[in-house]
This record gives sequence, structure tokens and C-alpha cells, in this order.
Amino acid sequence: MERSYIEEAFKKKGKVLLKGWVHEVRDLSKIRFIILRDITGQIQLVGVKSETGEKAFELMKSLNRESVISVIGEVKDSKQAPGGKEVLIEKIELIAKAEHPLPIDVSDFSKTELPKRLDYRFLDLHRKQTQAIFKVQSTIQQAYMEFMINEGAVMAQFPSIIGSSSEGGTDLFNVQYFEKKACLSQSCQLYKQMLACSMEKVFAIFTVWRAEKHNTVRHLNESRQFDYEQAFADDKVVMEVLGRCVHYIVKRVMELNKKELELLEVKLKIPTTKYITFAQVSEIMKKYKIHVGKDDLSGEAEEKLGELYPDTIVFVHDWPLSGKPFYIMPKGKDLSYGFDAIYKGMEISSGGQRIHLPDLLIERLKAKGLDPKQFKAYVDSFRYGAPMHAGWGVGLERITMLILGLKNIREAVLFPRDRDRVSP
Repeated sequence: MERSYIEEAFKKKGKVLLKGWVHEVRDLSKIRFIILRDITGQIQLVGVKSETGEKAFELMKSLNRESVISVIGEVKDSKQAPGGKEVLIEKIELIAKAEHPLPIDVSDFSKTELPKRLDYRFLDLHRKQTQAIFKVQSTIQQAYMEFMINEGAVMAQFPSIIGSSSEGGTDLFNVQYFEKKACLSQSCQLYKQMLACSMEKVFAIFTVWRAEKHNTVRHLNESRQFDYEQAFADDKVVMEVLGRCVHYIVKRVMELNKKELELLEVKLKIPTTKYITFAQVSEIMKKYKIHVGKDDLSGEAEEKLGELYPDTIVFVHDWPLSGKPFYIMPKGKDLSYGFDAIYKGMEISSGGQRIHLPDLLIERLKAKGLDPKQFKAYVDSFRYGAPMHAGWGVGLERITMLILGLKNIREAVLFPRDRDRVSP
């Protein structure tokens, strides 16, 4: 007999074969109830002592929550049952027993604190709310890929083991690579630039590692990033692409994840876009007595932008050159063609026009205290017909967190990696 999913069972009559997890058990002596759950929903199973059979009826009594079972039964209409349908059990089989008690609360209104839930993430994933987060995140990834393919961009895969820093600085995880020293990549930045200079439009979903000793609700040491790079483009061109990309992602989530958004009590709006210079943001923040650094925005300033411009992607451009990486194109002496994008009070992207002129790139490397010899292959890639180009990166977990209004970015990671956690 072919398995039916619970969602399908609600539309059927007659016998069905269902498989799933025991969500709840109720024993009324001569009649027993099980709420069965699979990825599509829940349905009530009914066992009657005089009809179900002694063996099956006794098995129902011994089942622990989250045990996996297989059931054959008759779908019946029932005004009392959730959804108006129930299944009268004819045969039941225990596939996998769940030990009791469960180490965490997996109910719809779990009171288990996040750190312990993450210790037992494999079990926390039984919760509908947790599943809803990752169903939405799946849509976000699919929507990003759909958008980029429609843009005519080529999807690429880049190396994660590199010989020197991608962006400068010392926040790197070092590894022994045979007889050489290497490190885990902070970014695919340098590689996507090389590819864009031949294939024009490229995108990737890339895992990045940053050995920063922070412990905040918005940072991770291992994360996934949406990367985009386009040839014959400046910062304004790729800002416009990013704006449309986020619009499309939010639109697809609203279309495909209505149940999940309702379950998580999230109300979304497709965002608008606003362009503002770093200097203008500094002036605005002075009015509210909010600190803005010489070349960076504080978290408080980002939050204020989210408050002033709700449901808006705020592009802060003309960024001070000192606050951007060595590969960002200068705009005069002190400014750059770099930008940040702020959405719902937090940075979701950093990007800009890149330097495609070898001599200028060497100059900027030295200005940042980096050795051009360590970037020789990268610099040399621009010596043989490299056009101007620009791009950006968006953190997958960060945008998931913001779209769903999660309080901690670890909620948006299946198995988080931070300063203290390397398992499960």
C-alpha cells in the first residue's frame, strides 16, 4: 500500500497508510487517541478496544511522544476531530521508539532556552516553529537563485581554502595544508571578481569563516553568504540589482510561506528603497544624539535608520574610504564607491565598485598595511583586460533573521558555529 501524507489524507476516503511522529497520546480506557504528525500536518488517530484489536490497542498505550509509527486505517468524518477528519486504526506498527523523558520540550510553546535547544538541535527540529524557519530559509535561497538566473548571472563555486586573507586583517582560521600554511576563506570576494572580469555576471552561495572573538545575537563564526559581481558596473548599478533581489525574495516568501509566516506571527511587506550618503546619515544621527564613527555606523545608528525608514532597504553610499576594504574603488581622496544596505535596523549587505587597476590596487594594499606579494595572483588577474566591476554580499542567516523578526541569529542556523559551539 502506498503511503499517503497527512495533508492528502484529509482529502481522501477509505483506507490510508500514514507514517509519522507521535505528537500526542490520550488514553480514555476503552478508546485511545494519537495525534500523528508528518511534514505536511497533523491528524487524529482513533483506537477502539472492541474494534482495533488487542495487540494494536495495547501498543497505543505504550507509545512515547516523538516515536515513529506506521498506521493503516479508515478515514472518517468527525466534527470533534481537529480539521474534521480522523483515522480509525486497523493496524499500527512501531518503527522507532523515542526514549522518555525527552531532553527538551518540543511542544508548540516550548519553554526550553535556546542554548539547550541547540544542544539537541536534531530534536528541536521536530518543532513546527523551528521547521517553519528553515522552510522560509529554503524559499529565500531558491528565490535568490531564481532571481539571479533571470538576471542572466552564472552560478559559481569558489575555494574555501586559501593562501592568504581575502579582505585583510588577522581574523582568520589557520589550517595546515600539507607542508604549507593556509586559512579558511573569509569571503569569495577575490575569486568572484576574477570570474566577473570574464563572464560578466556571477553569483554564489558561499560559506565564510571569520575568527572574530565576538558573542553577539547577530554574528556567527561560520555563515552562508549570497554573493554577486557584475562587470561594466559601478556601485549604483549593483545597488539597484540588490534592491530588486531583496524585493523578489520577500515577495516569494509571502507567496510560498503563508502557513509558516502565520505560525511564526510574521507580517511582511515588500520593501521600498532609499539612497542616502554616509555624511547625511551622520547629520541625521546628530539630531538624535546617536554616535556615528568616523568611518562606520554603530548598531544604534542602524536601528534608528530602520525606525525612520520602516520596510525600506536603506542604501548608505559614498562611504569613507578608510572604512572599506582595500579593493573598494576610491572616490576622490577620502570617500569611496562603497556602500552598506540597512534593512529592518541592521546591515544586510556591504558592497561597492571594485578596483580593476593593478597599480591603484597595489597602492591601496600598502595603505591598508598588506603585502602586495601575498596578493600577486589577484593583482595579476587585472593586468590582461579587466573591466570595471562591482558587487555585494548578503548574509543568508542575517536576512532570514530580519525577515522573520528572530531575536538571535542562531535561530536561523541549523547547526550554529560560534566561539563556544562546535557540536552537534
